[in-house]
Amino acid sequence: MADSFKPRPEDKFTFGLWTVGNRGRDPFGEAVRPTISPVDIVALLAECGAWGVNFHDNDLVPIDATASERDKIVKDFRAALKKHGLVVPMATVNLFYDPVFRDGALTSNDCRVRAYALQKTMRAMDLGAEFGAKIFVMWGGREGTESDACRRPDDAIKRLREAINSLCEYSISQKYGYKFALEAKPNEPRGAIYFPTTGAYLGFIPTLDHPEMVGVNPEVAHEQMPGLNVLHSVAQAWEAGKLFHIDLNDQETGKYDQDFRFGSVNPKAAFFLVKFLEDVGYSGPRHFDAHAYRTEDYEGVKDFARGCMRTYLILKQKAKEWNANPEIKATLKEIASCNGGPKLPEKLTSAKLADIEFDRVHLAQKKLPYERLDQLTMDVLFGVR
Repeated sequence: MADSFKPRPEDKFTFGLWTVGNRGRDPFGEAVRPTISPVDIVALLAECGAWGVNFHDNDLVPIDATASERDKIVKDFRAALKKHGLVVPMATVNLFYDPVFRDGALTSNDCRVRAYALQKTMRAMDLGAEFGAKIFVMWGGREGTESDACRRPDDAIKRLREAINSLCEYSISQKYGYKFALEAKPNEPRGAIYFPTTGAYLGFIPTLDHPEMVGVNPEVAHEQMPGLNVLHSVAQAWEAGKLFHIDLNDQETGKYDQDFRFGSVNPKAAFFLVKFLEDVGYSGPRHFDAHAYRTEDYEGVKDFARGCMRTYLILKQKAKEWNANPEIKATLKEIASCNGGPKLPEKLTSAKLADIEFDRVHLAQKKLPYERLDQLTMDVLFGVR
């Protein structure tokens, strides 16, 4: 019998070089896994059934690489992609690791640092375009403060706007066809990051010169860190036509960025997120921005990668079962019913609304069986219905 939870190319599952290549280092302990090359990462992901691989510029090409070293790395990586049949749908830039970005990159007080960050991003766009990437994610990990004495936040916002406008123009001039996806996070590595939530970026995008080129990349962990509902953030982005990419992982609320395997901490939240993506027909990459436990060797990293994809596919199947469940369908119909009381006109205008008499006491007595609906959801997830 075929495994119905085996990933296929049409699932569009991707991982970053920095995810499966993570060596398990943390602030209190050294790396536990040896360095693995980008070429070997491609082979590992192909073995696990992934569709694509993404990278920061320096995940692939070290920041101090010479031109000849860069060319060899690119050649070898391209050969590995061809050999194993993987694609590169997204690229991004590292503006947070090097000491030069210790006080921000595109929002730094130093105009020379801002110019260097812009140049570095353009070169990362060049690199991504060489592999056919059409999505460019931007995460401002250092674009924030520990003390607001250092700059006015509105100046930082203006600097970021100018930078993104310039990058859009660069993409247009080079005919790269990029869609930019802005990734929010409330804190870490900075004490506070300027655009802490997906909603903050959705408010920012209409102020850009090319808002049609810019959307968002919500990350599960980044929304859950401060206790937000990631589904609501993703739905707002989708409804605005701005869900250009998504990062899937898991997270305990109120903790540092944990990047756990997708669905491993909050399976019900993961279920409703998967259900939403499948119900609305999201067709972009499903990117797993997560890390294997520090206890694992690279065989364990493969288990981690397979687990991310398998959990998504299990929840996708559960979403189909939920949608088809007759009790759930009947309950949803009951909840949505508008029977009784005055008949509302097909088009409700303010003038028509003023003349309608409502019985609020009757409206307040309508049954809303959400306990039953939620338990039916749990029954489906637990496989007992």
